[in-house]
Amino acid sequence: MLRQLLRIVIAFSLSVAAVFFVVPTAGALPAVNSAVAADPSVTGPYAVAYSDVTVAASGRSYSARVWYPGSTAGSNAPVASGAHPGLAFGHGFFQGITQYESLLKHYASWGFITVTPTSQGGLFPSHSAFADDLNAALTWLTSQNTTSGSRFAGAVDTDHLGVSGHSMGGGAALLAAGRNPAVKSVSTLAAAETNPSAVTASGMLTVPAQYVGGSADTIAGVADNQQKMYDAKRAPAQLRVITGGFHCGFEDRSGFGCDSGAITRAAQQKLTQGVTTAYLLYTLGGDTSMYDQVWGSAAQHLAGVAYTAKP
Repeated sequence: MLRQLLRIVIAFSLSVAAVFFVVPTAGALPAVNSAVAADPSVTGPYAVAYSDVTVAASGRSYSARVWYPGSTAGSNAPVASGAHPGLAFGHGFFQGITQYESLLKHYASWGFITVTPTSQGGLFPSHSAFADDLNAALTWLTSQNTTSGSRFAGAVDTDHLGVSGHSMGGGAALLAAGRNPAVKSVSTLAAAETNPSAVTASGMLTVPAQYVGGSADTIAGVADNQQKMYDAKRAPAQLRVITGGFHCGFEDRSGFGCDSGAITRAAQQKLTQGVTTAYLLYTLGGDTSMYDQVWGSAAQHLAGVAYTAKP
């Protein structure tokens, strides 16, 4: 009787242990942060600050606005404590940088220092020069990190720099990443083919790249632009297509010649902010809790966004 009772106790103990201990199978994904992931589509924990600057680096010189996490909100506020990833963001053709304030403020609230060049804003921009301007922004930001008296001294995580942009700026970001080994990640919005070719540049990249498009985009449509860039890119890469999203829906307002889509601008921007912020937090911010929202089930089943990826 005692022996039978002992067997029951042992069997029960093993079944309880099995609940709490699972032996990983061959090929299992690496463990990620067990903390519950935050929602990257809502405003992040930092106050949002900005500063208007002159970027002078790598033989380039232009005005820019820098959005960054502040210890307080507003113009020229001190940078929040810690070292923060750096990002250079390129505007679309004939678009002012104020068109992207909602997105750039959102990135700042999640801890990214983003430089937004005003250069190449005319009717005849040079895509190649714009790529150089984006890289100059990162070079400038890196130098500011070690410049005594700079607002950004000691505030930049220079090992984690990325590029991003919309339309022409997205294509230029891909060109920039191919020229700059300091770039560790690329995220693009409705990236348009450029001269030289952003499709060709995508094929040469080894760093992670994200291509976000809108299914109703009639200006830089997915099939002729982001899909070709994604197809050319070796892993890791992902293509996220917002259902009903439109080209100008990535901006705060529409101007002359803009298109329209099947969803509201507010809905498109919320989805955009969510998928791009999660991606940047994972690839540049080192936040492993974002894995599922970037490469996992949550990414694959996010309502309103089609998902294709090669992790």
